[in-house]
Amino acid sequence: MTVEQIRVLVADDSGFMQLLIKDILSADKTIKVVATAENGKQALEKTKYYQPDVILMDMLMPKYDGLYGVEMIMQECPAPVVILSTVGNDNIGPILTALNLGAFDYLNKPQGNTAKLRTIDSEIVKKVRQAAKVDVKKLVAGRAEVNHLKHTFTDQRNYDIIVIGSSTGGPNALERIITKFPRNLIVPVIIAQHMPANFVNSFARRLNLLVPHEVLVAEKRMPIEDGKIYIAPGDRNMILRKNKASGKVVVDFVDKVYQEYNNPSINSLMLSVAELYGSQAIAVILTGMGRDGTEGMKAIKAKGGYAVAQDRESSVVFGMPKEAIASGCVDRVVAIDEMGEFIISCLS
Repeated sequence: MTVEQIRVLVADDSGFMQLLIKDILSADKTIKVVATAENGKQALEKTKYYQPDVILMDMLMPKYDGLYGVEMIMQECPAPVVILSTVGNDNIGPILTALNLGAFDYLNKPQGNTAKLRTIDSEIVKKVRQAAKVDVKKLVAGRAEVNHLKHTFTDQRNYDIIVIGSSTGGPNALERIITKFPRNLIVPVIIAQHMPANFVNSFARRLNLLVPHEVLVAEKRMPIEDGKIYIAPGDRNMILRKNKASGKVVVDFVDKVYQEYNNPSINSLMLSVAELYGSQAIAVILTGMGRDGTEGMKAIKAKGGYAVAQDRESSVVFGMPKEAIASGCVDRVVAIDEMGEFIISCLS
């Protein structure tokens, strides 16, 4: 074994699945499976002993499940955990809880024949490689406190909309932002989070229970209203447009393919916001891999809008913010725990 190899612990109660995952990972010469575990408690014990660089964690395991494993590992011996489980195909709740506890990211394990795991082998390897690069200290964060107070706004507001793009690490980052928004939010918030389509509704429900604002999954022709939070579906590229008959801004979707990322494309959403709102838009780019959002941020900035990026220190993956900052379009770089209050301070 060379020093460059990524050391992985696989936690899954199926012996066959352990072998299959090990075979998939071992095809990449930079990855080595150093241990396996059959439940969350074993995962904790073996993480302490082997100190792996990355843990691949199933959720559905006997006695001590994946949630136990994630929670205890992040408390006692923090390490990047990638959730690999079928549970996300039917119930996203445990996945969101795991992310909130500090898991790095997730992959849906295909249901049915276990050999179907081969269909996502490249995604598993890619996710492990990404997780190995993360600063684990960024994954360990306290729970966000919800702001139930009202803010004193002046009669003249500076902006009419907030549009946010995020990817890996985004669910927790978004939670930490919108929980800081006051009860009397005076503009709409539109979010494009890179997330599987079957996760979005549960994510919106989770946020709806958490904050005093109405959180909606955007639907075609849905009007955009002040004080509400809209999340783009995960299977289409969303835009905003003006309804010719009513003059109201509404949700729509386009078939255009975006090279940086599709379904949902942050660029797609932000470019439409630039056209409709121009200088009255605040654009925010958060943690995530790649460069999606930079084109949209530049368009909003070119129209006179305001552009904000999450800082390196608080980003789980400093990819998208880094690209936006490098493009020269960002007005302010802000830590995630200061982001919500900073955005509100810009409104009036």
